[in-house]
Amino acid sequence: MQNTRGKILWIDDEIHHLKPHILFLEDKGYTLTQAANGQDGIAISEQNNFDLILLDQSMPGLDGLGTLAELKKTRSSLPVIMITKTEDEWLMDEAITGQVEQFLIKPVNPSQIFMACKQTLEQIKLREQKATSDYLKEFQEIDAHLRDDLSPDDWWKLYDRLVDWQLKFDKYKDTGLGSILEDQIHSCNREFVNFIDSNYEDWLHSNSRPTLSIDIVKKHVRPVLEKGNKVCLLVVDCMRHDHFKVMMDLLEPLFNIEIDYKFSLLPTATPYSRNAIFCGLFPDEMVKKYPQQADDMKNDASSLNRHEKQFLIDQLKKLGLGDKRVHYHKIWAVEEGKKFQNRIKDYIQQDVLALVVNFVDILAHKSSQMDVLKEMVPDESGYRTAVKSWLEHSWLLPVLKKLSENNFTVILTSDHGSIRVQRDVMVSADRSASSGVRYKYGRNLNTKDKNALIIKEPEKYRLPEFGPQPSYLIAKDDIYFVYPNQAHKYQAKFKNSFQHGGISMEEMMVPVAVMKGRGS
Repeated sequence: MQNTRGKILWIDDEIHHLKPHILFLEDKGYTLTQAANGQDGIAISEQNNFDLILLDQSMPGLDGLGTLAELKKTRSSLPVIMITKTEDEWLMDEAITGQVEQFLIKPVNPSQIFMACKQTLEQIKLREQKATSDYLKEFQEIDAHLRDDLSPDDWWKLYDRLVDWQLKFDKYKDTGLGSILEDQIHSCNREFVNFIDSNYEDWLHSNSRPTLSIDIVKKHVRPVLEKGNKVCLLVVDCMRHDHFKVMMDLLEPLFNIEIDYKFSLLPTATPYSRNAIFCGLFPDEMVKKYPQQADDMKNDASSLNRHEKQFLIDQLKKLGLGDKRVHYHKIWAVEEGKKFQNRIKDYIQQDVLALVVNFVDILAHKSSQMDVLKEMVPDESGYRTAVKSWLEHSWLLPVLKKLSENNFTVILTSDHGSIRVQRDVMVSADRSASSGVRYKYGRNLNTKDKNALIIKEPEKYRLPEFGPQPSYLIAKDDIYFVYPNQAHKYQAKFKNSFQHGGISMEEMMVPVAVMKGRGS
């Protein structure tokens, strides 16, 4: 059978006058079938598998809109281009809501029809080809850029570019370049680990450093309050930059958004990086100022962030903002979220809303435990889709709408991201060592330094010291830790799952979105 660019059915009561148009399309490689009225067109469509319908509106008997409705009943995804003599806006509205791809006004010449058909049938393929060409060019640029002496800002821009390509390839899955992009991200992460090895310790003892977790309230919340405006500090636990970017089209109608970034503290885990946001202190300072937090961490309490409200109040006092009314709320489950939504009118009377949302973190952890979630979140693309779907249907979106209407500035960020772990590494440790798969704390911890940042002197990394001879292991790139006597158990449970606590672009470089409400 001869190859064709597409099979087109043209339904028009004056089809005999359109011979030049039909010959032109056939010369361009399309296969044309003709129908002189709506009823015949519907019958022919039901008996054949067309790629596109060209549909006249003004036909005796069943008109174009009526024909369109019947065609969509049989195959809702069938693309239709409507052609009409009238420019009435109501007709355009009806056609658009009836899922017409394009709307052309007669008279139309053959080239117009050809361009409309080409755009409708080939735009995805053309965009895929353009994306392929653009990425292959950018691949070389990124690869060359890795050999430069990159600053923190350079790393953020590079990571942002990679995330944009991930989102493009989510749309154009047939490019075949997804695996190449994945390999390039791994290469970038290896270099990023070297960057952190060389710079992170210095950042902790210098004011000449990028924004860290401890700086969020001082840098982003304080200026809003000092202007007399209301602010919501929204921490979506474990949210990555790609998660934020797929949520942008849901947030942009509500807010004017400026995107900044921060580096999460190490380990990229709640007791360190999230508590640091609320108290504005490095972990070693935090446990000295708050003995109850030190006790919780020593005793591995069930919750290691239960003092966040007090942390925030104390930090605001330190910044000269002790007169501000503060409401803190942590939301683990949908029922609690709906309760918060129902009381939002009360909460917006406060000057500061601090809201911690755990859905993204729960999704990461549960996806390694439940088979149904492993199917839904098998990779980064699936994770992004799940996060966007959650926001779209959750209690949080109407809450954000309410905040926007009341001219709140929302500072949306996360404590850390996560990475899909692939390579298991054996670790020897005492029984008392912590149980994390991306970072460990305890005595006599051993592994190779190519696999982990080995911290024998915690004070150099502003980390707490509990007990004699404490040390930390922080996994690099996509590594996760296993014990020799339980290796198979850990491999079966954690390989290919999303974890945090270690060093990677996805975990450490976190978006900070300053979202200003558009008002009612």
